[in-house]
Formats: sequence, structure tokens, C-alpha cells
Amino acid sequence: ELLSYILCICILVSFFVCCFQLNMTMQSVSVPNFKHHVTEQSRLSDRMSRRLTRTYQLYSRTSAKLVVETDTFGSRVRIRGAKTGYYICMNRRGKLIGRRKGRGRDCIFTEIVLENNYTALQNAKYKGWYMAFTRKGRPRKATQTQQHQREAHFMKRLPRGHLLTEQKPFDLIPYPPNKRTKHHQRTSVN
Repeated sequence: ELLSYILCICILVSFFVCCFQLNMTMQSVSVPNFKHHVTEQSRLSDRMSRRLTRTYQLYSRTSAKLVVETDTFGSRVRIRGAKTGYYICMNRRGKLIGRRKGRGRDCIFTEIVLENNYTALQNAKYKGWYMAFTRKGRPRKATQTQQHQREAHFMKRLPRGHLLTEQKPFDLIPYPPNKRTKHHQRTSVN
């Protein structure tokens, strides 16, 4: 009986040692890192990739109906005005200009989804330069814009008449008021 007890303990110890070694082996196997691949692919822009055209409105402080065409790897877009057909591009001085054919890298923007759920559009050719509009609707020089500025924040919205049945319903999440809230609660002193 003592011999079977010792044998059982030896089997359990050897089982735990095998499990520990297997766990260490599994941790040493490197997990593939796809972040590098996604970063490299998003830098490339080719003419062979299938393009998807989506129509939606971008809202800044002023609204305009725009056509957005995705380029290559998801977050890279070319923006074309629905009425004029011109593409929004950025020249080397940081000014927004319109072109009939938006084939250059200066006409491609990278969508960056921010923490506040707005989208910032960074130029693919000039890193750190963002598309922005003033409160009056005039384009801002990209050399004077930064990602955190309100003028560079856009929100996507489906145009009027678009089928809303394709969209999933969402629940409203109550958020506490933040620093930018104009209405402050006043406490009365008794």
C-alpha cells in the first residue's frame, strides 16, 4: 500500500513536470506579428487592387457631400466631391487643392479613428499634415494643423435616402459630462 502511494506521487510529479515543460515550450514558440505586415501593406499603393466606392457625408464644422474611394488597404482613401468630381489633394505648401485625376500620393489620405470616435485624415505623402477646415468652412493650411485640433475632426454619416435597414441598431451609452460641457451644476450654499 505504501509502495502504491509512492508510485502514485511519482506519477503525479512527473505529470506536473511534463505539463510545466510543455507550457514553457508553448511560450517560447513565437506568435506571428501581423502589425508589421499591416503597416508595410498600408504604405504601399498600387493600381491593381480592387477599389470600393462608398458614398457618405463628412461633417466638420461645415458639411459637404463627398464621395470616398478606398485605396488598397482599408484606411487609405481618396476623396472626391460629389458635385464637382474633383479630388481633394494637398500641395507641398500644405494647401488643399482640387484635381480632376487624384492619382498621386498627395491625393491619398489615411483615416485615423481617434479616441473620441472622430476621424482625422492625414495626407499619405506629407506625414503629420491633416485635412482641416475653419469654422467658416475655409480650408486650413496643413502645416498649421494637428491631429487633436477640432478643425481636423470629421464624422461620417450616410447621405439622405440611403437604406438604413442595412445598419445595425445601436444602444445609447450615457456618458458623464466632460470639461467642454457649457452647463455647470451650481451648488447652493445654505
